[in-house]
Amino acid sequence: MTADALTAQKPPSIAERAPPHVFFLVSAVFHYLGPSFAVLLFAHIAPLGVAWLRIASAALIFALWRRPWRLFAILSPHDRMIVLALGIVLAAMNSIFYEAIARLPLGTVGAIEFLGPIAIAAYGLRTRRNLFALTLAAAGVYALTDVRIVGEPLGFAFAFANCALFALYIVLGHRIASGPGARSSVDRLGAAMAIAAIAALPIGVGDALPAFASPPLLVAAIGVGVSSSVIPYICDQLAMRRLSRATFALLLSLLPATASIIGFLVLRQTPSVMEVIGIALVVGGVALRQAEREDVVANSEGTKHAGSL
Repeated sequence: MTADALTAQKPPSIAERAPPHVFFLVSAVFHYLGPSFAVLLFAHIAPLGVAWLRIASAALIFALWRRPWRLFAILSPHDRMIVLALGIVLAAMNSIFYEAIARLPLGTVGAIEFLGPIAIAAYGLRTRRNLFALTLAAAGVYALTDVRIVGEPLGFAFAFANCALFALYIVLGHRIASGPGARSSVDRLGAAMAIAAIAALPIGVGDALPAFASPPLLVAAIGVGVSSSVIPYICDQLAMRRLSRATFALLLSLLPATASIIGFLVLRQTPSVMEVIGIALVVGGVALRQAEREDVVANSEGTKHAGSL
């Protein structure tokens, strides 16, 4: 039996009928809720330990839910290499991201992180209007995150490494999202997460040991895994199937705006005038972006190949 046969077409589900931007919005919210929970754990567990617990708990959930090894066993060698590469990238990206936010302000790390997606968006742009939209979004990201050279050199080394890995995640994520059927892409993601848990094991399990002696810490770490890796990564896959790489990368510029909104609603952090301007610039850039032909093709293909979850 082939992967195509395993993921035969089924009637479109609610997930496939919903606009891809809905999934992106859900992912955007949890992208910052998860790390905010993780920061609270740093007082009890070292960053690499929290990162591994996040990855391992997500991998366990995917394993129980999807049993991704069944699909992985019948993938072509080329597809297996893509899943393997994504797993290694996920392990390194999550670990390095947590090391960065343990040393630098989250806004600074976020600003550096988005240099990668913005570069991908620029690579895919083909019109002056899109270039102007990207300029607005980049200006908004800059205003929101208030890029400045603070902290220690090691923190910036981690932040720039995370930037490169985040760009690779987008590229590889689109590769597995382009497979036949939404079920297939989620199963591939589950296999990649299992690989990530194994890859990060040597550097993270030692720091994670305190959680196994404290049920509340362990439950909190599992919550971080669900909110940081399961929900947003699944939503990313559902969005990536129907959005071009350039469009998805540009929409990622909304994440700093999402962070400001979450800070206001949850943490009662009132945004400054500059932050409000930044949000307006980012939203304006996304609204101004001109739809490209490849977006229509991606949407059509995603609907055509989709299976229900």
